[in-house]
Amino acid sequence: MVSAFAPLALAAALLCLQAPAGRARLAALRPSKGTTVSRRGWPLAPVVIGGLTGLAAAGPGGALAGAVVAAVVRQRRVRRRAASTAAIRAGEIADTIGRLTEELRAGSHPAAALAGITADGPHAREVLGPAAVAAQLGDDVPGALRAAAANHPAAATDLHRIAAAWALSDRHGIQLATLLDGVQSEIRWRLRFGEAVRAHLAGPRATAAVLTVLPALGLALGQLLGLDPLAVLKGRVLGQALLVVGVGLVAGGAAWSERIVSSAIPR
Repeated sequence: MVSAFAPLALAAALLCLQAPAGRARLAALRPSKGTTVSRRGWPLAPVVIGGLTGLAAAGPGGALAGAVVAAVVRQRRVRRRAASTAAIRAGEIADTIGRLTEELRAGSHPAAALAGITADGPHAREVLGPAAVAAQLGDDVPGALRAAAANHPAAATDLHRIAAAWALSDRHGIQLATLLDGVQSEIRWRLRFGEAVRAHLAGPRATAAVLTVLPALGLALGQLLGLDPLAVLKGRVLGQALLVVGVGLVAGGAAWSERIVSSAIPR
């Protein structure tokens, strides 16, 4: 039994290894898309490990069930990480807009105000950097913002709002600081509202988690009572089929409940 789990332990250890220093330095020189992909590592590695673990524990049906569970867990982690990154990015963009508003009201030129983006957060520098370059070259800043929105879909909404405010100011002479202040207020409101919704959804998330682990608790209770349900699931074709169908239904319910809860949070 120890030898069966040895390859799994080796695979897990390899996944925990950090990237070589040379590859990390090269990734830092690449565009943002390449850097994002390099941090993903092996997307299917958790699924493979889950399948191998299920195979060692419960045979072919366990392999499929383990792969499904690992895929659902990985997808949930990816979504939550993306949501956290989006909130951080929006906060940095709001901070940058606040700085721009203050400098514009103090009499600074828009190009000079955008040039100070080097002191802002990394996410703000990433998405607003092309606009700063366009402003320094006297190019179309709203066009640069829209191009950046196409390259960064997660920040597209905020970038399109900034581009619209900038274009409105250029076309009709409205104070850019006033328009950007409205954009910043909307971003701040969305972040506060999102935090409040997440706090109110803590209860439903906990309920969904409890319902997800109930089948596993039922199997554990059966084992303690001497009914040995694991032997039924491992030893027969019908048991293997029930294992796959049961895990698939539980995984589908967990994914669907997470989708319902996440849809209530503003983007």
